Amino acid sequence: MNGMRVGRVWRGWLRGGARRWVRSVRSGRRDAGMVSAEYAVGLIAAVGFAGVLYQVVTSDVVQSALQSLVAKALHGSF
Repeated sequence: MNGMRVGRVWRGWLRGGARRWVRSVRSGRRDAGMVSAEYAVGLIAAVGFAGVLYQVVTSDVVQSALQSLVAKALHGSF
């Protein structure tokens, strides 16, 4: 008789665990649109940063500094 009672308790615990798992999976689906929105904001920020970086690297001051650096490296002694 005691073994049957333990079996019922165990089965109830498993059912409760399954319910908790289903609830967690369903609650994760609610945020699917929010994740996509966060990716979109991150992509826009990355493109903006790339544009600023491109402008900085292609400026006359940075290009002349890079050219002098490369020239020094090529003409240096080993």
